[in-house]
Amino acid sequence: MDKWPIGVFASIDAGLGVKLEVAKELGVPTIQLHAPAKSTRTPENAERFQQRLKELGIELTAVFGGFEGESYADIPTTVRTIGLVPEETRAARAEEMKEIADFAKALGCSVVALHIGFIPHSSVGDPAYDSVIAITREICDHVKGNGQSLHLETGQETADGLLQFLGDVDRDNLFVNFDPANMILYGTGEPIEALKKIGSFVRSIHCKDALWADKPGEEWGQEVPLGEGQVDMAAYLKTLDEIGYDGPLTIEREIPQEPERQKAEIGKAVHLLEQLKG
Repeated sequence: MDKWPIGVFASIDAGLGVKLEVAKELGVPTIQLHAPAKSTRTPENAERFQQRLKELGIELTAVFGGFEGESYADIPTTVRTIGLVPEETRAARAEEMKEIADFAKALGCSVVALHIGFIPHSSVGDPAYDSVIAITREICDHVKGNGQSLHLETGQETADGLLQFLGDVDRDNLFVNFDPANMILYGTGEPIEALKKIGSFVRSIHCKDALWADKPGEEWGQEVPLGEGQVDMAAYLKTLDEIGYDGPLTIEREIPQEPERQKAEIGKAVHLLEQLKG
């Protein structure tokens, strides 16, 4: 694979990503996949999907887990519903994440990823924090058995908070999927500075843009088309180069309810990244 192939966040069924045909139409050679619905995660479907990717000449670089009941309606709802942090759904979601990892293995994919949720801001010795550490280790160990690594998507944590968590989990197959826009959307820090801090853990990325909220951390920032926000894509690519990242540049544009607009804006993003790569 060449340095920085363009990628796009894709979906088979109702997920956040674009359809495979759109990736093909835009000439995008790699995808990250939003894990399909539980009922469709079968060996037959895995085989069929692999075949389809081969026909289209598209490489699958990561499978993202997501769970029923998650909502990004506002920051308090996100805190309450996302990932493995909410206690009442934790055990069931951890089991589902292992199933998603097994499905990813059937697809020949060595990377699984997820939003872990808002990690309790404290340290070892706090039961809430320790239990999130324990479940993350459990998933890391399961995916390691599959020859896979686990990538945590950035956003809910500051760079320092995330570094501490990665160190406390202490697993050699735990890495970061860096999304610069999420740092702005959640109000957790300047994305370029954060990328420099956690650069050694960054193994996959999103190319997404956003505008800061008036009250960062209390209200959502606003996601906007690539190049129209406050990430500074030229500085982002320059920093990715500095930290030695040469993997896919995966475009994510979260407006699945407007497929035509989504496709047009991803097309512009592909063009922008090609220019910046040069």
